Amino acid sequence: VASAVLMGGLVALLGSGVGLWVVSTAVVYAVATYVVSRVVEGGRRATDRLVTVVVTTAFLLAMLPLVSVLYTVVSEGWARFDATFFTQSMRGIVGVGGGGLHAIQGTLIITGLAALMSIPFGILTAIYLVEYGNNSRLARAITFFVDVMTGIPSIVAGLFVYTVFIIMLGQPRSGLAAGLAIAVMMLPIIARAADVVLRVVPGGLREASLALGASRWRTVWHVVLPTARPGLATAVILG
Repeated sequence: VASAVLMGGLVALLGSGVGLWVVSTAVVYAVATYVVSRVVEGGRRATDRLVTVVVTTAFLLAMLPLVSVLYTVVSEGWARFDATFFTQSMRGIVGVGGGGLHAIQGTLIITGLAALMSIPFGILTAIYLVEYGNNSRLARAITFFVDVMTGIPSIVAGLFVYTVFIIMLGQPRSGLAAGLAIAVMMLPIIARAADVVLRVVPGGLREASLALGASRWRTVWHVVLPTARPGLATAVILG
């Protein structure tokens, strides 16, 4: 408070803006904290307090763009956050009017289609790599292509689906095509994350299930997957 009041008066005399006042207050506070702490508590504690001030200031600076974007979106868009926005689309609308129903429905449809295609195949791929692959040549090839697909830019996935699904097969532009493009991007992420999660499951659980006479698939279904359920949920969310 003392730093803010002191620098506020100085900035007012200089006729500068709010930005200079905030920066100068932070600098004066950091220096004053270090000096007082070094006199009272010693150099080690003073350094700790100084680093705490610097890290906190860096965090606040990093939050400024986020807060600014949120404030702008809410302040500019609050007037249109009404029932009309959720019940009407932009069909036939030119200029003012309409709503975002088309965008909401399109997002749900495309994301749902992509999830329906990528989640089962991603988890099944991870199950094969961990439980059945045994570092075989096929398993190594799948791991390699999954890693490669993880770095594919989104525009490449879109062009691939556009070329194969729309141009070569003659299918119309639709939500299914968009869902396929997103599924191509989701699949390697889910497969890689699920692979890591399944490998964390203790091997003793698998051995105990197999020792009791369960088959490999029953062990995976009743032991491995329930144990890894939280991590698999995280993999799906990441995708």
